[in-house]
Amino acid sequence: MRMKRFLSMFVAGAMALSLAACGGAASTSTAASASGSAAGSAASASADSDLAYIQGKGKMVIGYTVYAPMNYTDDEGSFTGFDTELATAACEKLGVEPEFVEINWDTKVVELDAKSIDCIWNGLTLTDEIQENTATTKPYAKNAQVVVVKDGTEYTSTADLVGKTVVAEAGSAGESAIADDASLSQADYISKSVQTDCLMEVAAGTADAAVLDLTLANAMIGEGTDYADLKIVDELNAEEYGVAFRKGSDAAAAVDEAFDALKADGTLSALAEKYELTLAD
Repeated sequence: MRMKRFLSMFVAGAMALSLAACGGAASTSTAASASGSAAGSAASASADSDLAYIQGKGKMVIGYTVYAPMNYTDDEGSFTGFDTELATAACEKLGVEPEFVEINWDTKVVELDAKSIDCIWNGLTLTDEIQENTATTKPYAKNAQVVVVKDGTEYTSTADLVGKTVVAEAGSAGESAIADDASLSQADYISKSVQTDCLMEVAAGTADAAVLDLTLANAMIGEGTDYADLKIVDELNAEEYGVAFRKGSDAAAAVDEAFDALKADGTLSALAEKYELTLAD
């Protein structure tokens, strides 16, 4: 009996709610239509403009790997570095917050195209391949690929490394430098997930040499570092760093404008001095 009374009350309540819903259907439909129209307009703007898409989210998702002095955590536990500070300053100019996401360097462009990240900003060498497949900013810093070996290693040229074990980060400019060098291409090449792993291999004696960024080598090897017994013995090529956005993105040009402003107000030169980098011309 109590159950029947409950069901009767439930049905009556449901009917009342249904009538109320019918009375308000027109206004609800109008609001939903307006909301859908606004969302559609925003989506259309985002489809046409990558910058609008980023600014619409209120944040720029930045892909990076741990790499001193560009993006790393210092001894006090703070995430810092030249690129970390530069990206933060540029994002402020664009009115968005930076969000740093660690990525696999070998699949960086795949993650970019999938919109897992909005850009690659992590000591990215402006190679022909990168410039063909992404929208890049103008160069902001100089770099080179260098050969790093253990102290006491006899080295006169890359010919000394034929048949030896050489490491580099997968998908990096160092990997390309090995493939392009007549002697290094005859080495026993092993790819590593990050550049710092390459230093560990050489220090442990499991690799004879590493090919990696000059900026990283200057920051992480030699006296006063964890790799005091490693040294730079050769510079293979000169290159420049830039930021990569999705192909066709208008965000690259907006970051270029931010670079101009940061150069004019002295921010870029101050960061270069702080992290001992050389700015691009």
